[in-house]
Amino acid sequence: MRRDGVAMVDQETFREAMARLGAAVNVITTAGPGGRGGCTASAVCSVTDDPPTLLVCLNRARDMHGLVKANGVLCVNTLAASQEGISTTFTGFTGLKVDERFTDGRWRALETGAPVLEGAVVSFDCAVSQVTEIGTHGVFFCEVAAIALGSKQEEALIYFRRRYHRTTATVVVSEA
Repeated sequence: MRRDGVAMVDQETFREAMARLGAAVNVITTAGPGGRGGCTASAVCSVTDDPPTLLVCLNRARDMHGLVKANGVLCVNTLAASQEGISTTFTGFTGLKVDERFTDGRWRALETGAPVLEGAVVSFDCAVSQVTEIGTHGVFFCEVAAIALGSKQEEALIYFRRRYHRTTATVVVSEA
């Protein structure tokens, strides 16, 4: 099928293709006048380093979309491999209420007040600067207000082919 001279890709094929695009597993959190919330997401990437900006995609049908819009802040907590259970807790499929989810892990705040997960590989504390609605999702452009770096030795949690995987650091020594 074609639209305006461009081949159309069906939803099932697109989802299967995206499952082959490995990505870091993140817990996105927010807190403020709209309330506190969190969800697991892999749709995060850098936009620019001047000013330091990320983009985060959130499903408009989920509560987190409205919470982040109301609060204007979020934190991207990139999970360590040892934190796979926290990822499951924040998927929303466990039946846990929002406050119950935050009993998993230790949390603190940096600049914006959004919950920061201790032990994460890295946490980006952000203020939302712009939101664009595309299809089923909101694309949040977020200026980084503070960063908490985790241990360099910690492996990251990656989602690839609909399963969790651990990264393994490989050191290559070159002989000159």
